[in-house]
Amino acid sequence: MKREIILASNSPRRRKLLKSLGVDFKIFPVEVEEIEGKKGISPVELVKKNALMKAQKAAELCQNEYDLIISADTIVVLDGEIIGKPKDEKDAIRILKKLRGKYHYVFTGIAVWSTPENVHYVSSVRSKVKMRDYSDKEIERYVATGEPIDKAGAYGIQGKGALLIEKIEGDYYNIVGLPLVRLNYLLNKFGYDLL
Repeated sequence: MKREIILASNSPRRRKLLKSLGVDFKIFPVEVEEIEGKKGISPVELVKKNALMKAQKAAELCQNEYDLIISADTIVVLDGEIIGKPKDEKDAIRILKKLRGKYHYVFTGIAVWSTPENVHYVSSVRSKVKMRDYSDKEIERYVATGEPIDKAGAYGIQGKGALLIEKIEGDYYNIVGLPLVRLNYLLNKFGYDLL
């Protein structure tokens, strides 16, 4: 049976990843008030809750028009501190200086919601990233490209931000914002396979 899929995200990176697999889907971005880092909530819980809220909101708004909803939430964590998207260029410079020469973690929560059954599955993936010891001049040149502004951690691994990274451990696609293997695992639970 062919399943109608929607991506409850406005992320061009997530759209591109799904398209690269030949998935036929519609984009249905939703606005939710995301939970931000608070004492007592782990990064894993945070991204899973945010991804689930987005999927649930899309399910309510779609009213069974589509039957599989995919949503995700990605954060960067450095020394236990959640690093969000930069507010502006100055903030992007501050974040990139903070990350310079250090390891950090990227967490993505992913939810798949089936509207006909009103059933959902949520999971998360963690990757480790080491930034190289780049110069202040390199930070300024990178920020001037505009690439860091809409990205958690102020860099995009799939773009020029790759030049700032020394190494990664774990799922590359998780760092981009949509861990494809985990997504396929969740979709399999509903009889859908990305292969």
